[in-house]
Amino acid sequence: MRAPTAMLTTNPFDDDHLHEECGIFGVSGSEGAAALVALGLHALQHRGQEAAGITSFDGHDFHTRKAMGHVAGNFDSEAVIGALPGPVACGHVRYSTTGETALRNVQPLYAELASGGFAVAHNGNISNAMKLRRELIRRGSIFQSTSDTETIIHLVATSNYRTLLDRFIDALRQVEGAYALIVMTPEGMIACRDPLGIRPLVMGKLGETIIFASETVALDVVGAEFVRTVEPGELVIVQGTEMRSIRPFGPVAPRPCIFEWVYFSRPDSIVDDQSVYSVRKAIGQQLALEAPVEADLVIPVPDSGVPAAIGYAQESGIPFELGIIRSHYVGRTFIQPGDKVRHLGVKLKHNANRALIQGKRVVLIDDSIVRGTTSLKIVQMMREAGAAEVHMRIASPPTKHSCFYGVDTPERAKLLAATHDLGAMTDFIHADSLAFVTIDGLYKALGQQGRAQFRPGYCDACFTGDYPTTLTDHDDTGSVDQFAMLEERVA
Repeated sequence: MRAPTAMLTTNPFDDDHLHEECGIFGVSGSEGAAALVALGLHALQHRGQEAAGITSFDGHDFHTRKAMGHVAGNFDSEAVIGALPGPVACGHVRYSTTGETALRNVQPLYAELASGGFAVAHNGNISNAMKLRRELIRRGSIFQSTSDTETIIHLVATSNYRTLLDRFIDALRQVEGAYALIVMTPEGMIACRDPLGIRPLVMGKLGETIIFASETVALDVVGAEFVRTVEPGELVIVQGTEMRSIRPFGPVAPRPCIFEWVYFSRPDSIVDDQSVYSVRKAIGQQLALEAPVEADLVIPVPDSGVPAAIGYAQESGIPFELGIIRSHYVGRTFIQPGDKVRHLGVKLKHNANRALIQGKRVVLIDDSIVRGTTSLKIVQMMREAGAAEVHMRIASPPTKHSCFYGVDTPERAKLLAATHDLGAMTDFIHADSLAFVTIDGLYKALGQQGRAQFRPGYCDACFTGDYPTTLTDHDDTGSVDQFAMLEERVA
């Protein structure tokens, strides 16, 4: 629990969205690699805003800096970057998943193994980490963090295989869940994805420099050329100027996270050869076909609802307007001493365009409904601005299930769609109508005929409950033991 005078975020809209947990970025073969990593992490800041870290290797020693907060302010000075020398570096931005928000959990995690230094940056979540952790502790492992990522380090350290690469593969064979990893050792860099490819990872080049990133937009920012996606189950090994690829796991039909196209990725990214912006527009068009309504204006909930709202407006013929204006100058923290000030804090970041809205029937477009508190506030804002009718349209199916693959979702009992039917959800947010794009409609927006019942092309467990892997550490209520015995949450 937070104390009443704790520093709270003033982004009440964002707080009711699903959050991608991490962004990772790695550079091999460029002097001053850490500077490129810092730029790449800036472009991935939307994937994690609680903490950031960079580890570099100068050919002899590893160097690490970690900090709570944003990349800007922590990794934008010559002194900081100068303390991270070397031609190889990787970085990480995070929200907390397993383990508390504390500096000891900020990645990259680093350890000295028998073979030398080992640094790892991880996007995803290991869904059997608690079970593995207990076994490792019984065997003598001593953990320094409450992060599931550290489990991978201990599995590598205790493996009986001879080479570091074989020990790393042995570790990956023991973990369940989702991972995109960038690993640094004295031998070089390894980038890999889980066999289902749930979490994203791409590869680029800047001259002879090899770069790995969670999204293509980070390659754009540093001026790198997008080469290809790191394939599900693939390990790309970079040693000096040499690069090779291995696929140590058996072939499995991939199931990348479908929410990358709905919300997580930046709209200017390309994911699996598809423009995120174009897919989001197509979702809006599909939503207009499935859930039409007579209205005067289509209004996006900024910023994530904008592409879908454009698509909805184009398909429906209803004018697109910016009925909610977002301030881009509000910091992430603000002292909120009471309910009245907390309520006023909502308008610090978003405010209704009253002159446009008054007397109009509006269609609000957002990417998702999680707890429903955001939608309630937005609908209330529209009514206070004089809207005659407020219709809510959501560019994803109802979120009914928790994610255990690296996305910050509440336990299932706190998901509005898990406890309310459509009518009850509509009443809860005080809208005149509410509709979601269907699961088949979402797949159609991605260029498919619909969702295949037995072999769907994406991980859509948050909508369907169809989890593509075993969930060893989790019960059927959607709760998870997140190393509770080691939690040290700030009061």
